[in-house]
Amino acid sequence: MTAAPPAGSGTTETGAGAPRRKAVSLLLGVSLVSLLADLGTKQLALAELTGREPVSLLGGAVYLTLTRNSGAAWSIGSDHTWVFPLITFGVIGWIAWMALRLRSLPWAVSLGLVLGGALGNLTDRIFRAPGHFVGHVVDMVSLFDPYGQVWPVFNLADSSLVCGVVLAVFLELTGRQRDGSRAGAETTGDDTPAGQKERA
Repeated sequence: MTAAPPAGSGTTETGAGAPRRKAVSLLLGVSLVSLLADLGTKQLALAELTGREPVSLLGGAVYLTLTRNSGAAWSIGSDHTWVFPLITFGVIGWIAWMALRLRSLPWAVSLGLVLGGALGNLTDRIFRAPGHFVGHVVDMVSLFDPYGQVWPVFNLADSSLVCGVVLAVFLELTGRQRDGSRAGAETTGDDTPAGQKERA
């Protein structure tokens, strides 16, 4: 006959920590894939598009055109490039704080996309010309116009950021919390959703 584990042995805490470890691992995995994909496409764009005219795809719906942007979308803040790394550090700190309570896999994907995109452009700001923390971001995708007249020229990091934010808004609107619970759902004393215990 097996004795029950003593109170305070940490068994419950270990079981409760598994969803968090899984969510944080997913967050880091998504951010790493996003970062590597962004860096890879930028290097490919530099190798293949430097000195070339814009390349038309899908009948002109998409153009590949190499640009370097010192600011944000539509070159906003181009005279204050140093501000963007500071903003990115703030975003990274916010995601780290969010990860302390993270249990939700959809939220892990959302935050991972935001983190990967932020790190992708931060890498450009730190390491590319004209200097550390004032580097210009490599962009290469333009929609409906070869020179970004319809929509700002962007890169994979920008796409990752936008997708992450859109997913976060959707999760908020549908009541999905970062700890894995649903807004408005009744819970028992041990944070188990009401009704779930009854079905167990």
